[in-house]
Amino acid sequence: MLFKKTIPILIIMILCTGQIYADVGDVVKSFQAPGNFPTGLTYDGKYLWNTDRKTDMLYKIDPESGEVISSLPAPGYQPEDLAFDGKYIWCLDKEENLIHKIDPQTEITVKTIMAPCERPRGMTYDGEHLWLSDIRGDELIQISTEDGTTIMSHKAPSGNVHGLTFDGKYLWASDRISNKIFLIEPETGYVIFYFESPDEFPRGLAFDGKYIWNCDYQSDSIYSIKIKDDNLFKIWDEKHQVMHYTEHVRNYGPGDILDLEIYMAIPHDRGNQKLVGDIKYSTAPDEFRTDQWGQEVAVWHYDTLKAGQTAEPTMSTECKLYFITYFVYPEDVGTLEDIPAEIKDKYLVNDTKFAVDNEFMQMAVKKAVGDETNPYWIARNIYQHIMEHMYYELAGGWNIAPTVLERGSGSCSEYSFVFISLCRAAGIPARYVGSVAVRGDDASTDDVFHRWCEIYLPEVGWFPVDPSGGDQEWPERQAAFFGSLQNRFLITTEGGGGSEYLEWSYNSNEKWKSKGKVKVQTEHFGEWSPAAKAEAGSPEQTATGDESQSK
Repeated sequence: MLFKKTIPILIIMILCTGQIYADVGDVVKSFQAPGNFPTGLTYDGKYLWNTDRKTDMLYKIDPESGEVISSLPAPGYQPEDLAFDGKYIWCLDKEENLIHKIDPQTEITVKTIMAPCERPRGMTYDGEHLWLSDIRGDELIQISTEDGTTIMSHKAPSGNVHGLTFDGKYLWASDRISNKIFLIEPETGYVIFYFESPDEFPRGLAFDGKYIWNCDYQSDSIYSIKIKDDNLFKIWDEKHQVMHYTEHVRNYGPGDILDLEIYMAIPHDRGNQKLVGDIKYSTAPDEFRTDQWGQEVAVWHYDTLKAGQTAEPTMSTECKLYFITYFVYPEDVGTLEDIPAEIKDKYLVNDTKFAVDNEFMQMAVKKAVGDETNPYWIARNIYQHIMEHMYYELAGGWNIAPTVLERGSGSCSEYSFVFISLCRAAGIPARYVGSVAVRGDDASTDDVFHRWCEIYLPEVGWFPVDPSGGDQEWPERQAAFFGSLQNRFLITTEGGGGSEYLEWSYNSNEKWKSKGKVKVQTEHFGEWSPAAKAEAGSPEQTATGDESQSK
């Protein structure tokens, strides 16, 4: 694997500089496991312990060198995972679903309890109880060390959790199919964030007080992984695209369209996107304006559009799009009082679609938030509340937030209105962003578009939340839309409510007057091409604030 080829370079860099240059999820150290079938892993405060399914042994390993200090036979024939409770090692054996409590000094099994599920795989100790992952029931189960009684359970983040560990506050879980490692809040089972595992079959996990360790069943390696960093987000997987956005207005008559204005939202550089060169237009805009939310728009004026005539300006943007994921620990987020006054003044206001002061919305936010004061958890509880009470339905039109929430269904825009309304009611500044999306193939057309939200978290800044995208069954997929964004969106619009130009729309809008009977067709769509294959002869006008053209 390419990864294995990079390890020696990384180790040399560490030895030479004494520093580790790594982001969250990056490997800072690795070595070969003692056996060829490593499964479980735990940490006893000084040493790692690793089980091997083929040798049926438990290996005590120096985490600095990877050297095996000693070993002892497993108490069963299919050792799966390990946990350490401060004195004893617990070994989960999957052949008979038994959990053995071992004294590592004497190598004597002092207690055995039955696992309360059919297919347990991962195990850890949280300071009082054991946790198991059950891949048949798709659950994380907290059990008593006394007799295996179930204390509580949550839906597993995904369907194949094979490793668990506890860091003193949170659970960590590894999935051997999706090849991900998840950070989980143990009281709710919510996945806070996740990252890719180092290799293709992640199993046991351990926490040494600073790093997460993972043993991989395919590479037969043990990895130390960075889990916290000053960089709050990571971008990767660049997609280089060209997007042509067209606004089409046709007058079928027989009367005239008068004073037609077409507005297009102008994108700019953000964490998830970088513009390459200047934005180009098929016909230069007559002027550029900025609305009350700071959104810049290009404006085209048409005095008269007679029957049979069409207005069709196009905006072309070359851009690089990225996956972006935030690695935010809730306890590192500031308080509501830490939010700047100018952000509150702008993004806590009421508006027609939000209806923040509506009695139904006020009751809903109290139910969703309760006594929570942490801004991260306030927003996350609202997010989960919406998913529990709504389902996606593209029914046409955009209703106000209380109508949508009470009805229980809505489009991406309506989900956004509900989320923003509840967040603002709870004191969390919130806004929406609108985009043109790559639909499957890099060469594609989008005439549906997508809108989601951003919330302002103190000490973090603007943080992406897509309540309609996250309305899914698995906690992994819910987390994928709370603090993450795929590399298929060019964000054109940032709005906090109704705009004097875009109104409640995004990407573009149009306004006109008419004389006599008219039938007007409007159409807007984005055409995507990979940058290397972008067609020659695309619009050549370059956007500057001084260009104008009368029509």
